Amino acid sequence: MKLPTREQAGILIVSVSGRIDHNASEEFTKALDPLLDRCTQGASPLLLDFSGVDYISSAGLRVLMMASRRAKGQMGIFAITALQPMVQEVFAISRFNLIVPCYASIESACKALGS
Repeated sequence: MKLPTREQAGILIVSVSGRIDHNASEEFTKALDPLLDRCTQGASPLLLDFSGVDYISSAGLRVLMMASRRAKGQMGIFAITALQPMVQEVFAISRFNLIVPCYASIESACKALGS
């Protein structure tokens, strides 16, 4: 799984796309690892752009939960933005949006995380 990155307003933005299900969860974990290594206190916040994610399963949520815990343990900032309606519904039902900060758009996330 390739996770293209770019920097905007001092924030590392990672574009995630496709389905994050049981089959993709291990590959997603491996792709996130080097990015999470950089998600430490004083480093750029790590923002996952989910505008291209059309499905996430409980296995995908687990990957995100572990990533969030790791970032918090390293005193880094980790967030998600631009959830598609179906993915947003999964986050709301599972109350996952209370575990990881979620923003409606990249612009709103950059504004909140950049301050």
